This record gives sequence, structure tokens and C-alpha cells, in this order.
Amino acid sequence: MHDQGIGREEIGDVAEADLRTRRGMFRAVAFRDPVDGNEHMALVRGEVAGRAGVLVRMHSECMTGDIFGATRCECGDQLNASLDAVVREGGGVLVYLRGHEGRGIGLVAKVRTHVLQDQGLDTVDSATAIGLPVDTRDYGPAARVLRYLGVGSVRLLSNNPAKVSALESYGIGVTARVPLLAPVNDDNIRYLTAKRDRLGHDLPQLDAAMLNGAVSGAAVNGAAVSGARVDAGEAR
Repeated sequence: MHDQGIGREEIGDVAEADLRTRRGMFRAVAFRDPVDGNEHMALVRGEVAGRAGVLVRMHSECMTGDIFGATRCECGDQLNASLDAVVREGGGVLVYLRGHEGRGIGLVAKVRTHVLQDQGLDTVDSATAIGLPVDTRDYGPAARVLRYLGVGSVRLLSNNPAKVSALESYGIGVTARVPLLAPVNDDNIRYLTAKRDRLGHDLPQLDAAMLNGAVSGAAVNGAAVSGARVDAGEAR
């Protein structure tokens, strides 16, 4: 167990226990963040205190993908791949961030955007069409729990360069960004294309999937139509 006298004030109410999973034993660190008021969870494998370059995933909750296996996004694939990577590494941290559903717009609003996406809007336009911001996520809780765990610096499992900047803005050093590339299919290609073209995610597997026939021509055309709305001023 972590010495709970260190950093408790920064992460608020905290509880720790061993958690045996299908992948083996983790240490579960549940905490109520004093800033956003949400309860989050860090799963810790091995000893991370005082280490540099700890493998870390900041995972935004996605009920549809993480729990129910929805295929329109790659969230569930990334969650499982992150845990597998931490196990292979022999140590690391997965911070599961609640209150991040739909990039912060909430579950009900996210499901509303799905209706608009089925009508042709992408993941960006479907949020703004109902008067909501594209991304309101705050990674402060992740930074606070990493400090509580004594992590020196991290190698961040992410395709999103903005996450690196966000974590560094809270004083956590990022020594590398480690790609976390999910398989591309007909269901998720429009979503992934919008993330690449409109939100700046690094997704090199998209072009390869289109070239090698991993997705249908109709799906490729749908992704191209979605991307056609982008101009330099819209990129985020």
C-alpha cells in the first residue's frame, strides 16, 4: 500500500486495495478528485514510485465502448490494449477518468450525437450541432494521482499529441508518446478519420487500411465525405 500521508490532500478521498483481474494482480487506487468532484480509478501494476518513463494510459470513460463493446469507436480496444501493454511491461498505470463520457459532454448527449452521426455528421459536427463543445476533458485528476503514486515521468499511451501537452501543463514529464493503434473497420473508419483530420490524432493505420482493403469502398467514401468539410480554420 502507498503511504497515504503523501499527497492525500491533492487527490482528496482515496482508498486502495489489491484487485485480481483476468490479467493478474493490480493495485486499485480509487479517489474522489477535489477539483472535479468525480470518482476516478488508477490501476497500478508493479512498483512505480520514483521511476522515470513509467508506461501510463489516461483513459477517458466510454460506457458504450468499454463496457458494451460498441464498434463505432476504438475506446474498448484501446482500454484492453493498454492493460495488455502494462502487463507486458511488468509495470505501469492506467488512470480511468470518469466524467469524460463523449469527451466531456455526458452519456445522454453522446447518444444524441450518435443519431446525428448516423445521419452523416462526424464526431465533431455532431457535438456542435446540438450546441455542445467538442472536448471539455480535464486531465488534472490524472496528474494528481500520478504525483500521489510518486511517478517521476511517463511514457504516455496515446495517439493524441494534445494529451501530452495537457499532462505536461500539470507538471508531469512525458518522455515519449507510445502509439495505441486500434484495428480499422467499416464501423469506426469515419470516427477515426474525423479524429485524425479534425482533432489532430496520429493514426497512420488509416491509410494502410484503405489501401489493403480492410474496409469497404462505401465506408472509405463515407469517411472521405465526412473529411471534406474540414478546412484549416476548423482544425482542432
